[in-house]
Amino acid sequence: MLGGDEFISSPPRKTVRFGGTLTDILLKYQKGETTDFELLKHQLSDPDIKKLPWLRRSREVVEEYLGFLGNLVSAQTVHLRPCLRMIVSQFVPPRVTIREDDVDISDSDDDDESLSENFNTCHRALQTVARYVPSTPQFLMPILVENFPFINKSERTLECYVHNLLRVTVYLPSLRLQILELIIEKLLKLDVSTPQQEIEDAEETANSSDSEEKSPEEGLFDMEEDEERKGNTIVSSSSERMAHPLAERLDILMTILFSYIKDICHVDGKLDINNTKDLYRDLVSVFDKLILPTHASCHVQYFMFYICSFKLALAEAFLDHLWKKLHDPNNPSVIRQTAGSYIGSFLARAKFIPVVTVKACLDLLVNWLHKYIDNQDTGANAYCDVALHGPFYSTCQTVFYTLIFRHKQLLDGNLRKGLSYLQSLNFERIVMCQLNPLKICIPSVVNLFAAITRKYQLVFCYTIIERNNRQFIPVVRSGAGGDLVQTCTNPLDSFFPFDPYVLKRSKKTIDPFYQFWEELSAEDLENLKKPIKRGTSEDEDDDFLKGETPQNDGVVGIAPNSF
Repeated sequence: MLGGDEFISSPPRKTVRFGGTLTDILLKYQKGETTDFELLKHQLSDPDIKKLPWLRRSREVVEEYLGFLGNLVSAQTVHLRPCLRMIVSQFVPPRVTIREDDVDISDSDDDDESLSENFNTCHRALQTVARYVPSTPQFLMPILVENFPFINKSERTLECYVHNLLRVTVYLPSLRLQILELIIEKLLKLDVSTPQQEIEDAEETANSSDSEEKSPEEGLFDMEEDEERKGNTIVSSSSERMAHPLAERLDILMTILFSYIKDICHVDGKLDINNTKDLYRDLVSVFDKLILPTHASCHVQYFMFYICSFKLALAEAFLDHLWKKLHDPNNPSVIRQTAGSYIGSFLARAKFIPVVTVKACLDLLVNWLHKYIDNQDTGANAYCDVALHGPFYSTCQTVFYTLIFRHKQLLDGNLRKGLSYLQSLNFERIVMCQLNPLKICIPSVVNLFAAITRKYQLVFCYTIIERNNRQFIPVVRSGAGGDLVQTCTNPLDSFFPFDPYVLKRSKKTIDPFYQFWEELSAEDLENLKKPIKRGTSEDEDDDFLKGETPQNDGVVGIAPNSF
């Protein structure tokens, strides 16, 4: 490392076109000689000038350069965009390319030890510009969008860029909502590009090859790249790498997002209510805009699960928000059905939601179902039709799914009181109504609901199930172009958004708050010997569930091996 005097006297990697160094020009400018400074200002629009290596210089030069940036953008705002582009371009590690005979034989991220310091300097530069030009945020956001790396870029590149974007939200809070939207939109693209079945297949293939002996070179790189320091010990993280490359990127970025949420909501280790509320509002806004309209995403939606785990009031607010989406007839049917899926999955899987909140939600949902039946059961539309009654069937499945996961807690302590509560919900009327929800809901959910309600003598569903099986025939509907197509046996196209989280690193953040499925007793399993065949064998039914919800194999995971 060169000293201050030695550095200034040493030839820089690039000089300005009219001769001299940047340091010389800045020194002349301080003495009142502005000619070269004015020339330099005009040349800043030249792409070559913006490549000037100012980050890896001595502290004195960096400070002078930051002052120069401030003076430049305040005097000539026409240079604001080029300066912002120059700063944002440094949000990712530089590439190191080795060429041999005009061929790139190596192209990788620069593993520079001073990378963190360089990023700190970039953020100082951005704050300097923002201090001199108050309109910086509105010019900065399009540049952040434009420079976001493609999802196939290296994990390190994506990690650094997302981390730096989140740092920007700390000192430019007006951009937080837009930056969160940008990041979550990119995460969502990664998520839907990596179906859970593909992730599990890749992991299975990787596990089967673990027995093969690694070469010495592979072992060396594993040690260099995959070891992390945890406490006073070094724990190898090679087992935490996802075999699927896009899943690996998603896992890293979700870990960063979870860390950001935790750091913003906690000050000195204690939950800051005001910060948490503000961030919650932003995340709900992003959820409504991006997550709710997206079918069968697997992992990204867990940012809402995580922030709601901080305080029960947030979880209740989220449930209330989803409830309003569900029962509002002005919302599109598909949004209402998805909101129902989120309610059921959240109630079932969130360990931090107490029984009293589960009961309150069941009361709301079941009362709405009974009112719906009152309005429809005797009318002209009192028949089984998903197109007409989609939100009703989705709500039924939400209630059934919640009962499957929570029935033990609802009955725990005082069995008589618990049974009295469940009987007051009058499941029999819902099951027996003309709309016939047992025919529409996912077979695995219906099977478990039937077993549980039979065990506690709440309602006997098997008569209706058998009648549905006898009446089950292929149904046709008008498809694109007027053709007739056979509907699938999952007409709701259901998925459960908080099914098991499979990304290895970020999974550690979610698992402490997550309710895993508990195996049923032998008596319950005995009751499941009457599966809903619907014209398929047991194995075909499992395959069908996976095929209809490719992003969400947890539908089968509700009851492992239950068929």
